[in-house]
Amino acid sequence: MEPQASPVKVALDKVIDRPASTVWQFVVTDHVRNHPRWDPAMTLEPMTQGPLALGSRIRRRHTRTGAPIEGTMDVVELDPPRAFGVVIRDETPRATLEVHSRMVLEQLDDRRTRLTVELQLPEAAASMAPAMIEGSLANIKELIEIET
Repeated sequence: MEPQASPVKVALDKVIDRPASTVWQFVVTDHVRNHPRWDPAMTLEPMTQGPLALGSRIRRRHTRTGAPIEGTMDVVELDPPRAFGVVIRDETPRATLEVHSRMVLEQLDDRRTRLTVELQLPEAAASMAPAMIEGSLANIKELIEIET
């Protein structure tokens, strides 16, 4: 059996000119609706009923690498309005790719919030992570600041 490669950790952040409660509503409470808006290569569909909660499962499909990749997201952390974590499992042609994703919100003052996206992913997928996160964070910031 081949040894497993160590996961790579990536973390990037962006300051958004809105309070944490507004950022939380956009990125967590309305995650299924808004994630495809900040990442147009993604579609999401809830697999569990009701509002997002610990244990919620979401079906995901993305086309970032060309051919569609199907997978799931399981909510494993929900600490409003501070932290939101999911375990992502994508079925690629070669293997199941597991990614641990976490969003951390830090209220800087009454109107600004630092949103940090942390990913723990297999080494093979790490090269695309920083650019993907930077693009998503820029889109999140723009959408929140325009719409709220």
